[in-house]
Amino acid sequence: MAKLKLGALEDDKPVKLTIELPAAIHRDLLAYAQALAGETGQRAIEPSKLVAPMLTRFMATDRAFAKARRASAGASTSSATKA
Repeated sequence: MAKLKLGALEDDKPVKLTIELPAAIHRDLLAYAQALAGETGQRAIEPSKLVAPMLTRFMATDRAFAKARRASAGASTSSATKA
């Protein structure tokens, strides 16, 4: 099996967020949780616990987002030094 993009998940205090997902995405999250359990040797976790690490990984690897974030931070720093 190919190495998954997510590794073992840390137990962290969550912030509650309620969303609705299509059933197909929920099934994929269940399958991913099973695959992750098989790869890490841990038991399968709730699919909802996969969402935050997946979003984190997605945003960390999105070059356009990183560029926009740097530009936004640069604009904030620039306006703060002018004040």
